[in-house]
Amino acid sequence: MGVDCHHADGAHPGLKGPALQHALGLAETRCLENQERLTAPRRRVLELLLGADAPLKAYDLIAVFGQTGAPAKPPTVYRALEFLERLGFAHRIESLNAYVPCRLAGEAHSAAFLICDCCGAAEEFEPDFTAQLAAAETRGYQVRVVTLEARGLCPACRA
Repeated sequence: MGVDCHHADGAHPGLKGPALQHALGLAETRCLENQERLTAPRRRVLELLLGADAPLKAYDLIAVFGQTGAPAKPPTVYRALEFLERLGFAHRIESLNAYVPCRLAGEAHSAAFLICDCCGAAEEFEPDFTAQLAAAETRGYQVRVVTLEARGLCPACRA
C-alpha cells in the first residue's frame, strides 16, 4: 500500500482495569433486566472482545479463551458470540469475519464501522439511515438491521 502503518500500539485501545469491570457489570445488569444469563463462557468472550485493541475472529477468541482457566471448544465460543450479538453486546464485521464489542450500549441500532486497512482497527459509530429506511418502507420492505462498513485509514495510520 505504500503507507507506513502503525501497529496495535494503544492507538485504538480496548478497555482495561476498572473500565472493563464496569462494562462487564453493565452487561450483567442488562442481562438480568432482560431475564437472560451472562454465563461464564459468555462473560469471558465479552471480556475478551471489550479488552481487545482490534476486531477478533472466533478462532482468536478460542485461542485466548483458556489463558485464565478452562479452554473453550469452538461451539462454546460460537454460541457465546451468537448470544452477545442477539443481545446487542457485540457486532460481526462481515468483511473481516471478526467481532467487536458494541460501543453504543442500549437499544438495538443500526451500526456502522470505520475500518482501517492498515492497522485493522474498527471504530463503531451510529449512522443516520432515516431516509434510506423510509425509502425501503415505501417499497413495502421491513428492514431488520443495517450494517455499514467503510474502509480506509485511521488518523494514526494517516499520520
